Amino acid sequence: MDRKALVCRNIKEQPRITQRELARELGVSLGTANCLMKECEEAGLIAADGGDHRLTAQGAAYLEPYRVDGAVILAAGFGSRFVPLTFETPKGLLEVFGERMIERQIRQLYEAGITDVTIVVGYLKEKFEYLIDKFGVKLIYNPEYASKNNLASVHFAANAMKERNMYLLASDHWMRVNPFHEYECFSWYASAYMDGDTSEWCFALDKKGKVLDVTEGGRDSWVMYGPAYLSREFLEKFLPVLELYYRLPGTEQYYWEHVYLEMLNGTAARRCGQERKTADRRRGETPFSAPELYANRLPADSVYEFENLEELRRFDPRYRDSSDNEALGLIARVFGIPESEILDIRCVKAGMTNQSFLFRVDGKSYICRIPGPGTGLLINRRQEADSFRAVQPLGISENVIYFDAETGYKISEYYEGSRNADPSSEEDMRRCMEVLRKLHHSGVRVNHDFDIRERIGFYEKLCLGLGEIPFEDYKEVRAYMTELMDELDRFGRPKVLAHVDSVADNFIFLPDGQVKLIDLEYAGMCDPLIDVAMCAIYSYYNDEQLDRLIRLYLGRAPREEERTVIYSYVALGGFLWSLWTVYKHHLGQEFGEYSIIMYRYAKRFYRKIFQKKS
Repeated sequence: MDRKALVCRNIKEQPRITQRELARELGVSLGTANCLMKECEEAGLIAADGGDHRLTAQGAAYLEPYRVDGAVILAAGFGSRFVPLTFETPKGLLEVFGERMIERQIRQLYEAGITDVTIVVGYLKEKFEYLIDKFGVKLIYNPEYASKNNLASVHFAANAMKERNMYLLASDHWMRVNPFHEYECFSWYASAYMDGDTSEWCFALDKKGKVLDVTEGGRDSWVMYGPAYLSREFLEKFLPVLELYYRLPGTEQYYWEHVYLEMLNGTAARRCGQERKTADRRRGETPFSAPELYANRLPADSVYEFENLEELRRFDPRYRDSSDNEALGLIARVFGIPESEILDIRCVKAGMTNQSFLFRVDGKSYICRIPGPGTGLLINRRQEADSFRAVQPLGISENVIYFDAETGYKISEYYEGSRNADPSSEEDMRRCMEVLRKLHHSGVRVNHDFDIRERIGFYEKLCLGLGEIPFEDYKEVRAYMTELMDELDRFGRPKVLAHVDSVADNFIFLPDGQVKLIDLEYAGMCDPLIDVAMCAIYSYYNDEQLDRLIRLYLGRAPREEERTVIYSYVALGGFLWSLWTVYKHHLGQEFGEYSIIMYRYAKRFYRKIFQKKS
């Protein structure tokens, strides 16, 4: 830490600063501050100017290596603890007291003379585009935002940080007082003091505030809390190690701070497989030695990192009364309560079609489903509502509190202690097949069909309307599927109310032993054997597992026609959902290898049927 540079910076920013004020700014005694001022005067860095001081030309030159070159703001993540707000708006774009958090950060940086600002985006990346025109920022896309933590975001921003003095911020920090400066004289991490037990990352510091160790959790401690400033010297040592970590398996959920922590505690070399190369360097620094970092100990209530919506509600009253969020407003109206009484909001892992979150009202838990992008074209919500009404007397589905047949919003009872079916458990799947048989044998009917031929044609049209279908042999495989559908038509199979979306996750095992079958979005009159096929492909079953599932459903070995029908629906279901995935891709949603797995089912099971006939 260069304290003379700190004196020069403070004189430049506040020519009339007193020695007592300087001592407070530097965190030193008044005597030390007097000595530092004298040293700077003797070195020609500052000069007395009446009762004030001014920075000399020599002092300005001395400060120049400490000039901050820019800032990187990490804004790629989803912000799961802020659902349902973040279903619509990235966390950094949420407003606090009428001002978006990331805009406040950018303005504070600009006020300090930092105008080179780069934002790493991922989730809802298009929402940040307006900032280019409004503030002149640059955007970097992190394509791994959904599967990796912010270590990956720093990796993608590394070229913007190399050989530069940089601030590193998270987009969801809110700073009451501007903590940024045109010049920074040492690398630091913002720090707040936490009384009592805390789960934050806690500092062990020397007398000058240098970081000696960091522990996850502690008591009565200064903690890592807010933005960081990393000098070019710090980044020169740190970024190469971070790049090694980025490529290591098992670091996908690491924060960038994990890398520094392990450099600090001496485990970085071993993790990177470089322990032998550094073992002989018993003295001096190694490539894995932690660069110097200091705690920038800020006054209480200077920086806020909102952990969840409850914290934001306590801070900004607007979120207690009316958040302007459609889902929260709906819940308030349905239950006749203010939004402040919607508690314990938690994210549910996003489904492939919908987004959902849990909440509690009057001590009871519920789940709210929000339709995902593009589902208005794919799902007829009125038909879904008809299916729910039809199955309610059977007692096999969830208790629906509210259903909007126009928008697809649904509120239903949440069963505490429940679990999804385990597709690897034969006993679980036996129970699931019992529920399907109950549905199929109930005699319940609705006035709409699930017509797989119509659905394949419809999805195909949607995909071609947005772009191409990327499978090289699509035309050939499409002809195979038409052949299978023609063969099914010749069988003249019976139609019952089928679930169609019989994925293991839609079977809920309750603590009292009941099994519920939820989410009837695709349900309609169809061949009951389609549910066996769909259950199998959703679970990525192989041939042996599929044959075992067929026996569990039928209670016996299948007849030749039944096996052919189920194999046909495996192929057709795979083909249908591969088209569904292509359509979702055109809308900007990705589902990894799902499309390939589904397409392989289509081709492989067509061949099984064809070879069998041959």
